[in-house]
Amino acid sequence: MHVAIIGGTGMLGQPVTRELIDAGFSVRLIARNVVATQQRFPGVDVVAGDLRSIDSLANALRGIDTVYLNLSIKQHEKQADFHTEAEGLANLIEAAKHVGIRRIAYLSSIIMRYQGMNGFRWWVFGVKQKAVRLIKDSGIPYSIFYPSCFMDSINGTQRVNRFVVLVGRSAMKPWYIAAHDYGKQVVRALQIVAADQNQEYDIQGPEAITQHEAAERFVNAYRKEKLAIVTTPPVLMKVGRLFSAQADYGWHITGALNNYPETFSSERTWADLGKPQTTMEQFATR
Repeated sequence: MHVAIIGGTGMLGQPVTRELIDAGFSVRLIARNVVATQQRFPGVDVVAGDLRSIDSLANALRGIDTVYLNLSIKQHEKQADFHTEAEGLANLIEAAKHVGIRRIAYLSSIIMRYQGMNGFRWWVFGVKQKAVRLIKDSGIPYSIFYPSCFMDSINGTQRVNRFVVLVGRSAMKPWYIAAHDYGKQVVRALQIVAADQNQEYDIQGPEAITQHEAAERFVNAYRKEKLAIVTTPPVLMKVGRLFSAQADYGWHITGALNNYPETFSSERTWADLGKPQTTMEQFATR
């Protein structure tokens, strides 16, 4: 199978890319910065492509069977901006139809299901929900993955120097998963899928723990440097959102994370794709 990846160099894209390569897939990375991507993945086929251009996508996708999408809305983006998961995805689907792509695989989200609960409405979740509909309505067979929280975010988006930053406290318990375990599940999904079969999988890790429990276990096991946890009151984010798109993003995403009542829903995922094995302590010491 020839797989093209868009978004393969990010925090969540790299582990999936490496798992696909290790599993023997023929991998092509589509990127705007070809040189930087080649430096990160030496020896891997890298071609230029831009989600703003249907022609560039069509050229980049020729000879490909499956395209895997790791797209996101950046914290600084505003509702009226160009979004890779909206206009970019529509361009990708048109290009995929033009060159005969046989499958679209897409990283979505469990937490977006908080949309509409407790009066919560956020345009970002609206974009993500529409993205799923666009893929399903495209007529191209699809594999859509809905992950819980990634362990990688604790040492990524939540890290500020030597601090792991949390906003507020919550009794909710996400099923944290390591991105490399998720990558293995993506590999398995593409290995077992039939040509015209559609797949949807909830992606959850081996245990449910609160965000503070996750951060504490990570910090206690981390050995590269001494880390500390900082908990900021939500009111600071609430005030900041009046002046900053990034703060507004933080206010909404932490509100969803702190209140979404996630339950275990990955029975079929584990049966089909295998149970994730990485604990928080193992992840911290990798």
